[in-house]
Amino acid sequence: MVGEYSMTRAVVLFGPPGAGKGTQAARLRELLERPQIATGDMLRAALAEGSSLGLEAQKHMESGGLVPDDVILGLIASRLEEDDAVKGVIFDGFPRTLAQAEALDRLCTVEAVISIEVDEEVLIERITGRLSCLACGAVFHVVYQPPDVSEVCNSCDGKLAPRVDDAVDTVRARLHTYLEQTASVFDYYAKKGCIHSVDGALSISEVSQQIDEVVDGIL
Repeated sequence: MVGEYSMTRAVVLFGPPGAGKGTQAARLRELLERPQIATGDMLRAALAEGSSLGLEAQKHMESGGLVPDDVILGLIASRLEEDDAVKGVIFDGFPRTLAQAEALDRLCTVEAVISIEVDEEVLIERITGRLSCLACGAVFHVVYQPPDVSEVCNSCDGKLAPRVDDAVDTVRARLHTYLEQTASVFDYYAKKGCIHSVDGALSISEVSQQIDEVVDGIL
C-alpha cells in the first residue's frame, strides 16, 4: 500500500470546526484541479444512508467526540484508490489525531499544512448559525450567507436545517475535543517544518489571498 500511494501529493487544511476549511478547500479544488477530501461529509453521507459506518460514527458525532481512527483511515485509503487522486488531493480537516497524521505519511506526501486560526467565540457564532440543505448538502448561514427564502435552499428548493452536530453545547464539546486531541498533530507537522498559519478571522477573500501566497510559494 505504501508504494501504491507514495507519489500522491496532499495539501492539508488544518483548523477547528467553523474555521472555513471547507470554503477554502472548495476554492483550492478548482485552483489546483485536485479533489477535495472531507471526512465529515463522507461520514454524514454514510449516516444518511444508514450504513454500519454511519451508525458507528453517529454516537461520536452527536457527543462532539472524534470518530475512531480505523473508520476514518478506511475511508481515506479507499478514496486514494480513485483515479482523480493520482495527481494530488486536498484534505479538508484531516488528519485530526497523531495516529492519523502518521498513517497519512504512509499513504501520501504532505506538501503543506495550512493552519486556519480563529478565536473560539467567533467560531461558535459561525457554527451555530449554519444551515444545511437536506437534499443537496448546500450550506448557508443565518447571518453571513442567508438563503433567498427562509429555510429553503437556493440551489434545489430543498429544506434547510441546522446540522445535528451544530448545537451550542455540542459545538463547545467539539472545540474542546479539537484543542485536546489535535495539539499533537500541529506539533507533529511543526517539527517537519510544513505548517503555514493564516488568520481565519479575516474576510473570505483575505483568507484566500493568504492561502494563495502559501500555495504559490510551495507548489
